[in-house]
Amino acid sequence: MQRNDWPTADPAALGMDTEKLFELDPKIKSEYSNINGIVVVKNGYIAFERYYHSYGPNDTHHLASVTKSIISALIGIAIDAGYIKNVDQKVLDFFPEYIPHPADKQKRDITIRHLLTMTAPYPFEDWHEPLDKMCMQPDWITYTLDMLGQGGTIGTFKYSTAGAHLLSAIITRSTGKSAREFANLRLFKPIGMKDIPNYKMKSFGFDDLFGKDVKGWVNDPDGNSTGGWGLTMTPRDMARFGYLYLNHGTWNNQQIIRRSWIDESTAMNANNYGYLWWLREEEGVISYSALGDGGNVICCVPEKDLVIAIASGFIINSRDRWKLIKECIILSVKN
Repeated sequence: MQRNDWPTADPAALGMDTEKLFELDPKIKSEYSNINGIVVVKNGYIAFERYYHSYGPNDTHHLASVTKSIISALIGIAIDAGYIKNVDQKVLDFFPEYIPHPADKQKRDITIRHLLTMTAPYPFEDWHEPLDKMCMQPDWITYTLDMLGQGGTIGTFKYSTAGAHLLSAIITRSTGKSAREFANLRLFKPIGMKDIPNYKMKSFGFDDLFGKDVKGWVNDPDGNSTGGWGLTMTPRDMARFGYLYLNHGTWNNQQIIRRSWIDESTAMNANNYGYLWWLREEEGVISYSALGDGGNVICCVPEKDLVIAIASGFIINSRDRWKLIKECIILSVKN
């Protein structure tokens, strides 16, 4: 089923255990209090949809790092359209004005693939990226390029939001459009979403990064859409994006993303991380997810024909969503 009006269906008719699925609502209310909305899609139909804290289906939510998986899709679309040669193109190809130090040889070898797989070196300790420092810079790109290749070796996993921002700038350098503009044209509109507006931040404090007032897609001081966070979407549109991946990149019989790109992006590996997608294999079930702070999730489970979209308000150390997804949703699918 590939329709823009997102039809709903009785979960039982879709082969789901209704009693188990409907355990979601009380469990969310009692154990996952910052969830604002959840949409479960089975076989292309909405099987379950609930909203909390006065939110509804038309309200957008700041998705934090789920934004990274959108950037991954846009890189694939840009490669397919010929704007970018391939994932092994050097990052510095897109920033000819940036001249690295002659001794800084490692920086010259870093490719788009390294940014997509989080295997580029940076001087900070893993999971301790000084993102606040980047946000205080007048030029985020030069700041990140200065860091790139410093500390560690190419090929070692190190999670970096600044690296995802470089990918956004690469989209702009190659296509002539911001990631937001390119996404509206080549990704969001074809799958039935409304245009995402620009959101100009007044400053880069906590409320600007994670506050409820963020709408549209944030950009840096030079107009580059933030690559690692800053995108807002409705839960239904999150589910649309997940279903596009689950359906091998096609929507209404139109190939939006090349199937082989999706296969590459979600292929299991030792780091359990694809092209800006988190990968999981548990009890023989493989899934891939876009994950963001606060418990924002787009989870795709191909074997079960499931997409789960969860929009959440930001809190520190939010409860992991996997237990909820596994016990109430995946296990509700009858074999």
